[in-house]
Amino acid sequence: MDETDKAILRELQTDGRIAYADLGPRVGLSASAARQRLQRLLDSRAVQVVGVTDPMAMGGQAMALLGIGVDGDPRAVADALAARPEVVYSVLTSGGFDLFAEVVAPGPKDLLDFVNDAVRPLDGVREIQTFPYFGIHTHRFLWDVG
Repeated sequence: MDETDKAILRELQTDGRIAYADLGPRVGLSASAARQRLQRLLDSRAVQVVGVTDPMAMGGQAMALLGIGVDGDPRAVADALAARPEVVYSVLTSGGFDLFAEVVAPGPKDLLDFVNDAVRPLDGVREIQTFPYFGIHTHRFLWDVG
């Protein structure tokens, strides 16, 4: 991946629907050359174009990251959580927690109920630390592509 490819990715992070006619000049290429570059990145699977929802815009008003300690194999807990509609993602980790899960709920009470009624009863769950974030604005991360 060269500097032009990285420039294309930076532009797409800002506006994933940018027209090639606008993208090309921003990265020093013609529109057709920008299209070819992006297609090469897509074909190589170095880049994926996906839609990302805003949980707050879809009715969620309480979000939290759950750090979960598990006795035994954490994969079963991660799989059980991943099957729940409240869970945005679950990921296995090494370190202080065995896995993390990001959760979206309609409100703080619903979040508390989910943790107590759906997560704590799962076989193997030893501990849960909840890192809530509330509000009307969601988070947005831009990955440093160099």
